[in-house]
Amino acid sequence: MTDTAPAPASIRIGTAPDSWGVWFPDDPGQVPWQRFLDEAAAAGYEWIELGPYGYLPTDPSQLSDELASRGLRLSAGTVFTGLHKGEDQFQRAWDQAVAVAGLASALGAEHLVTIPDLWRSDATEEVLESRTLTDEQWERLGKGHDQLGKALLEEYGVHQQFHTHADSHVGTHDETVRFLEVTDPEYTNLCLDTGHFAYYGGDSLQLIAEHPDRIGYLHLKQVDPEVLRRTHEHDTPFATAVAEGVMTEPPHGEPALAPIIEAVAQIDPQIFGIVEQDMYGCSVDAPGPIAERTFQHILGATDAARVR
Repeated sequence: MTDTAPAPASIRIGTAPDSWGVWFPDDPGQVPWQRFLDEAAAAGYEWIELGPYGYLPTDPSQLSDELASRGLRLSAGTVFTGLHKGEDQFQRAWDQAVAVAGLASALGAEHLVTIPDLWRSDATEEVLESRTLTDEQWERLGKGHDQLGKALLEEYGVHQQFHTHADSHVGTHDETVRFLEVTDPEYTNLCLDTGHFAYYGGDSLQLIAEHPDRIGYLHLKQVDPEVLRRTHEHDTPFATAVAEGVMTEPPHGEPALAPIIEAVAQIDPQIFGIVEQDMYGCSVDAPGPIAERTFQHILGATDAARVR
């Protein structure tokens, strides 16, 4: 018998409407959904996220047919939450989840990414609330997400993945760790967004090493260090920073993606790594070529990123 080397570890690589500048269900300046699907498939991706609910078709049969005709599959949907604000916020989150998780799970997706409300509006730049949470709000945040995660798992078989975010209350390393401390890993884990975590100086590899059991999903993106420096120097709102190019095309930014992919592959090869380059407001002709180059960069950077 001849010994054979084990196959390299791999994760599931995909992309999302965000990498085509899509932030809203309906915006005439955004890439039409048919073009997004066509270009995602042409770039080589097999997996995609749902994006803002209503951007892609919401009829399960129609969406299934559209994806299948392009060789695409769905990894997750997304909802927005403000569970630190009060008990009434659970119903707001659940109303979204019924629609989004219902559609996503009907197409076989097993994850729901939850994005917290921002303390500063990304539409008007208005400061909406304090930048930091009180102890009571932290407790409410944790309990609310565990309640949501439990309901998602029991009702839809979907796992909640919490997305730390710029201009939100959970963005820094310390805030992220505190969030993990107030939540139950059975119901709430992390969508580690490498760009948003780096936005506040977070080290993704350190977080993965310290909390390997809490990494349930990845968003792969990079920040431009010089734009980020100016962003913090001028306290620039996140949406404006995006327009100025704070999230940049790999491999031109930080952090390096290959070591992160390889580290997560050792935890669980079934974890998704979804490429997301915040590009809202971009030309409709810009995303397709960037998507192709990024896909090839990831494939070339590490054997752990083989598409499955």
